[in-house]
This record gives sequence, C-alpha cells and structure tokens, in this order.
Amino acid sequence: MKGTHANLSKEFITTSDKTDWHNDALWFLRAKRDKQRDTIEDWEKLRSTAAAIKDHTLSRLADYLQTFEENALQNGMQVHWAWDDAELREITASILRENNARSVVKSKSMLTEECGLNPYLEKEGFDVVDTDLGERIVQLRKEHPSHIVVPAIHLKKEEVSDTFHEKMQTEKGNADPGYLTAAAREALRKDFIKADAAITGVNFGVAESGAVVVCTNEGNADMGVHSKKTVIHCMGLEKLVPGYKELAVFTRLLARSATGQPVTVFTSHYRKPRPDVKQHIIIVNNKRTDIYTDPEFRQAMRCIRCGACMNTCPVYRRSGGHSYHHTVPGPIGSVLAPFYGKEKNKDLPFASTLCGSCNNVCPVKIDLAGLLYKWRQKLTDETSADTSKKMSMQVGSSILKSHKKYGMVTTAFRWVPKSLLQSKFNPWNSKGEDGKKARVFPEVPGETFRQWYKKRQK
Repeated sequence: MKGTHANLSKEFITTSDKTDWHNDALWFLRAKRDKQRDTIEDWEKLRSTAAAIKDHTLSRLADYLQTFEENALQNGMQVHWAWDDAELREITASILRENNARSVVKSKSMLTEECGLNPYLEKEGFDVVDTDLGERIVQLRKEHPSHIVVPAIHLKKEEVSDTFHEKMQTEKGNADPGYLTAAAREALRKDFIKADAAITGVNFGVAESGAVVVCTNEGNADMGVHSKKTVIHCMGLEKLVPGYKELAVFTRLLARSATGQPVTVFTSHYRKPRPDVKQHIIIVNNKRTDIYTDPEFRQAMRCIRCGACMNTCPVYRRSGGHSYHHTVPGPIGSVLAPFYGKEKNKDLPFASTLCGSCNNVCPVKIDLAGLLYKWRQKLTDETSADTSKKMSMQVGSSILKSHKKYGMVTTAFRWVPKSLLQSKFNPWNSKGEDGKKARVFPEVPGETFRQWYKKRQK
C-alpha cells in the first residue's frame, strides 16, 4: 500500500454509494456499542479501571513478562522471544520445519499481519489458510484487512460472491450471506482436516497462570488448536494482564467496544498442551519497546485492538481502511504508524479531524486525539517538508492576515470560471461509478459578505 492517505482514499471516496454504505455499516457497530454501554451502570468506572490496570502492568512490564514465561514453561508450553518481524517469521518457520508441517490453518492475528508472516511462509513453501471468514475473504482477494476486527468491512456481499465464484466455484451471482457462509465453512473444513499445524493470535496473556486467551466469534481458533499437534500462539508483549481478576475487566469491555456484543462467542484459555502436542508461544517486540520508552506515547500500549476508534472516526468511515497504508488503520493506527517509519507515515496523524470521538469510545481511555496532535507537531519538525503545502499555507496566511488582500482575492475569485475551479482546484474532481463528481464546488455568490453587509449597513 504505497502513497499518502489522501491519494489512496481517492478511489474509495469517488464511489459515493460504497462510501455511504461503509460509513453506515461502521456506524451500526458504533451504535451497538453505545447500547451495550448503557446496560452497564459503572461503564466509565470500568474504562478507568482498565486504563489503570494497563498502566500498572506497563510500569512493571519486565516483571510480568518474566512471571508469564516462568508459568508458561512450567505448564509445558515452549516460549520464544522475537525482537522484530524477521525473528517472528524465522522462529515460526523453524518450528514448522522441525515438526514436518507443510500446511497451516491460522486464526485472526493482526500481529502476524504486521510482521508479514503469511507471504513469508508462502515464499518458503508452506500452505497457509486464514480461517476467520473475513480474513479468508481478503486472503482470497490478495488484499490486506481494512479493519482489525471486521477485516472485509470494505466489501459488499456481491463482491464476496464474485470472489467465491472465482476461487471456490460457488453459484455465479448468488450473494445470499447464508449460502456464502456455508460454502466457506465447507471449504475450510477440508483445510482444517488436512493442515499439519495451527497458528493463532493472542488477545490476552495472563501472567499469574501463563495462559493465553484468544477471543473469536467463529470458533476457528479452537478448531485449529484442538485438532493439531503443532500449535503456535503469536503474542505482542503488550497483551499481558496480571491475573484473572484483571482479565475479567477486559473481557467485559472488548466485545462491547468492538461489535456491540456482551462477550465474544468463544473466549478460549490455552494453558497446558494436550498429550503429544507441542504448543509454542512467541512473544514479539517489533518496535513495542520504542513506544514503551517514549513517555509521551506510552499510553498507546494500553490498546486492546477492539477497533472502536475506527468505528466512530468520521475520516476512517468515509475513506476506508486501505487508505491508511499501515497494518492498523484509523486513529490508533495513525498513532502507532510513525514508530514504524516517520517519513513514510508522516501523513497519517493528519488524517483526522481531532474531533475527539475516538477518545470518547476507547475502552482504555487512550488520549488518541492528543497523541495525534503531538505527532503533527513532531513530524512537522522531524520529517521533510511538503513544499506545495508549505507554500500554500504561507500564501493563505498572508491573505488572511491582511484585510485588503483578503478583499481583493475574494472579489477576484468571483471572476474565475467555475469550470476552471472544478478542474484545477478540486482534488476530488474525478467521477465515480455513477458518473457524478465526488465533490462539487458550490455556486459562488455574486457578491462578497463585505459587499452585502455594506449595502445593508444603513
């Protein structure tokens, strides 16, 4: 995904019907979240408690990581440490080779997406099948997820139907969700049977027990873990909670914030391997210590990847997740992205209105709007300047500071043909599928406000 947020969102924005549909679909999740919030009297206390637990855990992160590792090893798990994305890929591949595993079923994991695990394993000759329905859809289309919880939210059922017809020979034109889900289930069942190993992401790691907790709505993680003799759990080091008492706070918040459910259908605790099963946990850093050691941005490590900030963000809802050119899109993604390359991701903190809606819904009370504003200041100083933007701001500043200049420009503006304005000064000038302009300049009034006011002043 190369390019800036502005030009990557252009194609999505010009398809006005799809943009409206995407906006409505995400707001539907946000509205469900609000209904669930209203069923819990101590909701705000719950959010504050979750934030405090995360801050406490981060303040003693090294101790909790050591405790988690000791308990996991005592349980019979094998624990590995990956400093970066390359180490995660290499460790995973070596485990698969050691166990003669050539095919893998994989449940949802944004960490492995972030680390490029799928393309690496495929290049090394492994067969990798994503078993979450949304992930499977985007995998078949050779796309990246556009959302961390609902990865195929950018697609309509008709597009899914076309993909399934092409890749799985389903009935052409049959876009019935029940039919498509049944077809995917039948195909995935064969993948589960033939696979040699299973890989999962991790929602929470419990330090006091050494267990990993995986939350799904489809049960696909359980089908992989319980049917394979080689199992790998990939966990970001920020996923730790001290114990089960603290875990209960997050399981009350996660699904409610993400999809408006009281709880995920499956909340699975994996603590001890079954007999004859080799079960591995890979604890991954990959820039997380950079965030951890930055006092201004450490609070971003609280994130539990619920996606609530995306569901409410007016920019994300109308520009789509692929416009963010980073694994995690939306407000939290725009906060994290500069740690993975300031120059290439310098535009993302500006892809926000700073309206604060993300702050209001974040279950762990991350000041997302405040962090985005901090990044704007830092990146302006620390990265190369956008010459055209800098010049236009200087010109605009000069005009707005001068009463005389402002009057001259607004008067002259009325003499410019509308066709020229539309073609030269409108960045959203291209037409959508319906043949209409994505954004059209309004009609310019015949006189300025100052002229209008002067006539009526008496």
